[in-house]
Amino acid sequence: MPKAYVFTEYGGPETQTFIDLPRPVPGPGQLLVAVHAAGVNPVDWKVRAGYLAEVLPLTLPATLGTEISGVVEGIGDGVEGFTIGDEVFGALPLTGGYAEYALLPAQAAAHKPAAVSFTDAATLSVSAATAHQGIGRLNLKPGATLLVNGAGGGIGVAAVQIARDLDATVIGTASPGKAEFVSSLGATHVSSGQGVADRVTAVAPNGVDAIFDLVGGDALHAVAGLAADRSRVITAADPTAASELGGGYFQVTQNGEALSTLAGLVASGALAPHVTKVVPFAEAATALAAVEAGHALGKTVLKVR
Repeated sequence: MPKAYVFTEYGGPETQTFIDLPRPVPGPGQLLVAVHAAGVNPVDWKVRAGYLAEVLPLTLPATLGTEISGVVEGIGDGVEGFTIGDEVFGALPLTGGYAEYALLPAQAAAHKPAAVSFTDAATLSVSAATAHQGIGRLNLKPGATLLVNGAGGGIGVAAVQIARDLDATVIGTASPGKAEFVSSLGATHVSSGQGVADRVTAVAPNGVDAIFDLVGGDALHAVAGLAADRSRVITAADPTAASELGGGYFQVTQNGEALSTLAGLVASGALAPHVTKVVPFAEAATALAAVEAGHALGKTVLKVR
C-alpha cells in the first residue's frame, strides 16, 4: 500500500511515523495526485503540535504536509479543467502532503508549466502564495521601505523578491548565518535577536512604511514600533500579537488562478523559489526537524518520486 508520513497524536516529533494507507479515492471536487514533491513548512509542525486543534480538529493519525506537486491519477465528480496525466501543484487543507498519493482540492490546484520543476512547484501554493498575497495587501508604492521580519525562510524569500520587483526598499531580519543569502535576494540584512530595532533604525532612520512579519511573538513586538502606522503591520504568524499591536493577521486564500500567476512568475524567471534542500521522502523526519528548529535556509522540499 502507499506510504504516508503521519502524526499519531498531538505533540512533538516523537509522534511522527510512516504508515501504509489505502490509495485514496477522489470525492467531489477533488483530484487524486501521485505526489512527486511536497513542500516542508513551519505550519506542518505547528499542526502536529496542536496549535490549531481547537479551531480545526483532525482525525488522527493525520498525514503531515500542506503543499504538493505531482500527476493527476484520478478525478472526482464536478471537476473541470483537469485530465488524467496532468502535471499539477496546489495546497491541501492542513494535512495530506507527505504521502505517495494525496487528495488535492481542484479549486486550490493549478497546472504546472513544463518550465517549472516538480520541486519548485511544490513550494508555491503555501509559501510563495502567502508572500504574494501579503505583499499585495500592503499595496507598496515605489520607494516605500518594507521590513520583512524573518526574511530567510520560504515565505520571506519570496516576499523579498516580490517587494524588490515593486521597487520597494527591503530590509530583512534573519539570523547572522543567513546574512549573505538575504542580501543576495536584494534586501538589506539586519541580524535578528536582541537589539534588532536599533539595528533596523541604523539603516532606516526614518522608520519603515510597512512590516510583513513571518515570526510573531517577541520578534514582532520588538520591531512593530518602527512602523508609524500600525495598520501597515501584518503578520502571517501570530494573530494574538497582531491584535495586541494594532496590526493585522493575514491568511493566504488558495485559488487556482493565483497559483497559475505564481507559476508564471517562476517560469519567466521573475521569482526564484530558492529550494536549498531536497530531502528523500524516507528522511521526512530530518527535513521537518530542520524547519522546526528554524535552521532551514530558503525552502526545503521532500522528493517523493
